[in-house]
Amino acid sequence: MDLLDGSLSLYAQSCEKTVLKRLLKELWKIVMRILEKTVVLPPMTDKSMILKNLTDNAKNLAANAKIEDMSRLFKNHMAGKQDIRNPLSGVMDISKEMEKNLSPKQCAVLDVALDTIKQYFHAGGNGLKKTFLEKSAELQSLRYALSLYTQTTDTLIKTFVTSQTNEVPLNDKSNLRQRSISIEREEEEGMEGLEEPLKAKKRRESRQDILSLDEGSVGEVSIQVDLFTHPGTGEHKVTVKVVAANDLKWPTVTGMFRPFVEVNLIGPHLADKKRKHATKSKSNNWSPKYNETFHFIIGNEEQLDFFELHICVKDYCFARDDRLVGVAVMQLKDIVEQGSCACWLPLGKRIQMDETGWTILRILSQRTNDEVAKEFVKLKSDIRTENPLPNPT
Repeated sequence: MDLLDGSLSLYAQSCEKTVLKRLLKELWKIVMRILEKTVVLPPMTDKSMILKNLTDNAKNLAANAKIEDMSRLFKNHMAGKQDIRNPLSGVMDISKEMEKNLSPKQCAVLDVALDTIKQYFHAGGNGLKKTFLEKSAELQSLRYALSLYTQTTDTLIKTFVTSQTNEVPLNDKSNLRQRSISIEREEEEGMEGLEEPLKAKKRRESRQDILSLDEGSVGEVSIQVDLFTHPGTGEHKVTVKVVAANDLKWPTVTGMFRPFVEVNLIGPHLADKKRKHATKSKSNNWSPKYNETFHFIIGNEEQLDFFELHICVKDYCFARDDRLVGVAVMQLKDIVEQGSCACWLPLGKRIQMDETGWTILRILSQRTNDEVAKEFVKLKSDIRTENPLPNPT
């Protein structure tokens, strides 16, 4: 905090007013970004996010190198103002405990610190305008991250579903429609006259160009989803048929391979509802067929746009936890218009999230007495093990 806490009279005297304002604006952006990335947002354990953070940190260092000599900008203007050292030093102490989530008390401290920082940059009218500070995108982003800490589990899950639109590559609305149309065309071309192995081969060939785009695909799963809304009560019924899995990439050195499909319904107001179904396992079959149907009931509190199906293919293990083979996500908002969808979903090795998603996950991970939160965190943080231990036969 020395950058903000020092005496800055030399540069206030030597800089023209327009130059000074530019420097202050850039410094304001940097301070807000650092507070958000270092204090509020949790550290990322995902490899891709670590690389992104390293890149961002390098950019911040370059930016700081250009203005670090400004550390004495406001000496004259801050005379008589309240000392900001104590509240801001308390804020930075939070960043030293990055492995912990912010408590409500710490969030309140940050709110007070933000007001103090704004007064510092405003400098009694000699600095930046209050309207600029209040409306800056950096401050709005920081406040949004802070606001997540006070929200209920249902609200956070709802925010997660609406904000994380690319959790698994190719599991978006346009590709769902493309794969559905592809299957329909195959049926129209007289595939019903072919034997089942030839049908499967033809489908794989028609999807080859799509799957090649997803380098992380570890197989695919065929599902059919039908939506029904009761005209009287407004309750929703989601029927999911797990048809089959195909080309599951799983090492043969692990001994017995028992793949099964687990279907999870994710969304708000599901604490008293059935949220998970699973198929029977198939022994040593890398393209198993299931043809099992499950039903989920959703209340009338929310629209279907705020729900998604989290589909996992796992290797059943008797003596330890089941191991993730691959994961796919289908958001119900992508199929609510047509009311049904039959498609093949590529399986990814893990869920991809942006910083908002990781923040929500970290907040929910601290709610150890909330079964819905614990279940959600386990699903979204599960990662495929590249070198699994042998499965006992």
